[in-house]
Amino acid sequence: MNQSIVTTEEPGTGFIPRRGAVHTLSILVNNEPGVLMRICQVFSRRGFNIDSLVVSEGRNANFSRMTIGISGDPEGLDQIIKQVSKLIDVIHCFEHTSADSVTKEMILIKIKCSPADRSQALQITEHFGGKTVDLTPTSMVVMITGDSPKVDAAVGMFSQFEIIETVRTGKVVMARGEQAT
Repeated sequence: MNQSIVTTEEPGTGFIPRRGAVHTLSILVNNEPGVLMRICQVFSRRGFNIDSLVVSEGRNANFSRMTIGISGDPEGLDQIIKQVSKLIDVIHCFEHTSADSVTKEMILIKIKCSPADRSQALQITEHFGGKTVDLTPTSMVVMITGDSPKVDAAVGMFSQFEIIETVRTGKVVMARGEQAT
């Protein structure tokens, strides 16, 4: 069975921002197989959707940091944090807000861009503090970093061009000051 995957967005259709994650959790875990699956099961059983997921090895290779953006009924959030914290291989699980942490994400946007339209695309890139990371005679790839609303706004502005594809990271979070993440 042939199945085609369309990765382009229709120009002029407008940009509909993705649903923003209501909560951002930082989870420190033992770097062991199966940990992510067990954590995801907790969210699934409680009816929470994972909107963003970033997992990386920590400074110590025995541990990994998970940053998970989730949406769901806020009433069940405390219960989820408690259940995740009780899992084997979970060191700790914290919710972070914009008041107590720095949260960023990154997007790569590939657009069709003729030489005549390039200056407008470069102005948008500069406005959002982005960088051009690839440039051909007919296209360009732009990298934008920031919080979710900034990234959403940048994609909205670039939708006046033909967006060939986008690749977006999940959120990464770090506690402000000397507080541990």
